[in-house]
Amino acid sequence: MSAPESHQPAKSLREETFLRTKSSRLLEFLRVVRIAFEFIRGFRALHFLGPTVTVFGSARIPESHAFYQDARRLGQLLAAEGFVVMTGGGPGIMEAANRGAFEKGGTSVGCNIHLPREQVPNPYLTHAITFYYFFVRKVMLVKYSSAFVIFPGGFGTLDELTEALTLMQTGKHPPFPLVLVGREYWTGFLVWMRETFIASRTLDIQDLDKITLVDSAEEVLPILCATVRKK
Repeated sequence: MSAPESHQPAKSLREETFLRTKSSRLLEFLRVVRIAFEFIRGFRALHFLGPTVTVFGSARIPESHAFYQDARRLGQLLAAEGFVVMTGGGPGIMEAANRGAFEKGGTSVGCNIHLPREQVPNPYLTHAITFYYFFVRKVMLVKYSSAFVIFPGGFGTLDELTEALTLMQTGKHPPFPLVLVGREYWTGFLVWMRETFIASRTLDIQDLDKITLVDSAEEVLPILCATVRKK
């Protein structure tokens, strides 16, 4: 496993400072340089990946949970089909998907993130890179993915889901597979969007047609094999 690099910036360049207040023009310029450096690190680390499926989901799901075991199974299935499995590099669903790919001898990538309460990369990564800026990490997870598979999660998972939907809705990203795993978990959310957003005409029904809802890892694989072009 390649060791995750740690490049935490000086306090004056940190994200919480950037988002809380404006700084001198020199500090703002230095921050841009710092952000550019982080993008370059990401490009270099991920450029040569093969067809990649990114798996999202809660970091709080324990190994004993059925969702963990299903994500682990998905990682195994994807690796067996020659897909790279990429996650946010942390515990829970991320660890499970990486673990499955790792156990099958596949490529298992983690894009970790510095957090106030440090997120430690899970031990099932063949390639690991740690980002400081959330938005740089999000670009990498989209740019190098051929599909998203999204297990139950919280705010971070919803952020990734709605970001992908927005990029496709606005034409900033071509349509690509977006699969939600767990009908019981996600159905209420999808019904709420239909009954509220669609009824209020703040969304078109076609926007929700971009989502495929399934219940198991075994249902995910045929969808990806039929839609993701392996280079």
